[in-house]
Amino acid sequence: MILNSRYPQGQLPPHSFFKLDQSRKRGLWENVGPGCQRTGAPMEIALSQIQPQSRPDRLLLRTLKGETAPRPPFWLMRQAGRYLPEYREVRAQAGGFLDLCLKPDLATEVTLQPIRRYGMDAAILFSDILVLPHALGQKVWFAEGEGPRLDPIRDQAGLDRLDVAHLEERAEPVYEAVRRIRTALPDPVTLIGFAGSPWTVATYMVEGAGSKEFLHAKGWAYKDPAGFQRLIDLLVETTVTHLSAQIRAGAEVVQLFDSWAGALAPAEFARWSIAPTRAIVRALKDKHPGVPVIGFPRGAGVGIQAYVEQTGVDAVSLDTSVPLDWAVSALQSRVPVQGNLDPLALVAGGTALRRAATDILSTLGKGPFIFNLGHGIVQQTPPEHVAELAHLIQEWPSSNQG
Repeated sequence: MILNSRYPQGQLPPHSFFKLDQSRKRGLWENVGPGCQRTGAPMEIALSQIQPQSRPDRLLLRTLKGETAPRPPFWLMRQAGRYLPEYREVRAQAGGFLDLCLKPDLATEVTLQPIRRYGMDAAILFSDILVLPHALGQKVWFAEGEGPRLDPIRDQAGLDRLDVAHLEERAEPVYEAVRRIRTALPDPVTLIGFAGSPWTVATYMVEGAGSKEFLHAKGWAYKDPAGFQRLIDLLVETTVTHLSAQIRAGAEVVQLFDSWAGALAPAEFARWSIAPTRAIVRALKDKHPGVPVIGFPRGAGVGIQAYVEQTGVDAVSLDTSVPLDWAVSALQSRVPVQGNLDPLALVAGGTALRRAATDILSTLGKGPFIFNLGHGIVQQTPPEHVAELAHLIQEWPSSNQG
């Protein structure tokens, strides 16, 4: 089986951004977990005691400041995932999916896997947005082939059972993973932490699973908006706590995923998506000035413009439905944009992939821009197609000549 069409397993891509200081990384990069090149002694250093050191601006961080880079930085949502055979090997060792998220050694390993293969400009913490309700004491589990399941919360009594006081203690394995990842990453790679936005996390907490109709969540919001507001306010507070802990552990950028923003009517989008996001961004800016926040209001359509104007996010991620020309005229003059390749174009590969990616690079690449997908990589994606995309971006614009 060919695991990597470009680079041998465990080696970094040979372009200039990845000149790894072996004397500093020895024993860290080489011994992170399965699938690494193992040439040093087992890592014994107490990573929880390491304080992240400030680093010079990297390609992603420069872009988030509004600079237009010679080529756009790139990373991909769900870049660590089931399309990678080495991920599936680690996943089989972990037990349940939540166990994989909460075992720092395994979460570190799978976070680093796509960086080794493809040389993305950012690593995103391997975790899940439902770690937050789990850390609040809500029962969360993942049924094989069925997705997440939760004991639903649908009233004040359910809210009263949530344990805010012990959030950071329960989520400590996540923060330990952040410390390990930050220490192991090559210097050019930026570490992204993340959380779900309050509306999206609330839908899972109230529905008890993924949903298309959001019958219970929307019903609560319409029938008892004051009661639903208490849940949203609690999630604003705890999301700030969760992201702040990730930043203290070493995350250099954070992203808020509002995956179900598109389910909201305009007035509800303003109340349940924009307003909570604004509160989170302001709190994080007070606590961690200089740490960029990327927002992803998936499916929000033209509402993305109000989201950008009113939330204070430093960049906005675009889903596949957003027209490129509109993104340039309505958004990119205000903030850097991120996106928005169709994940199924990545599955297709070949001419379709190159055409779609080149269109995005040519249009959005004239301003501050981060190449990404419009949603997460799907399991059926051939790894060699990701290598093809990585090569196209890393060689841009020379790859578009001739």
